[in-house]
Amino acid sequence: MKTPTNLHYAETHEWAKVDEDVIVVGVSEYAQDEMGDIVFADLPAIGSEYKKGESMAVIESVKAVSDIYAPVGGTIVEVNEALNDSPELINEDCYGDGWLVKIAPSNQGELETLLTAAEYKDQIEA
Repeated sequence: MKTPTNLHYAETHEWAKVDEDVIVVGVSEYAQDEMGDIVFADLPAIGSEYKKGESMAVIESVKAVSDIYAPVGGTIVEVNEALNDSPELINEDCYGDGWLVKIAPSNQGELETLLTAAEYKDQIEA
């Protein structure tokens, strides 16, 4: 299972990547694999604000409905519109085209509270 080392991970299986002044957020390969075939992604509105750990989106799969939590607090500045027509992108390319949202962080230091790839791997293997 891929766990890119250039990303930060939340214990709730979201990944976060710094891209200039925003944080790109998606779900890990482990999470999308556990969910099964994803059929719908209910993403937040641009301009919504979330605190770290707050539910900000919902992903529906053939197995279950899963909350997606903000790995860092901030304001949603972009959502992946492609997921409206093709939610399966999350299954096909969770670290690339299947990203969910971009957040302008209110506190960049919150990234340091997330897990490294090695720590995340240890968690999912436990």
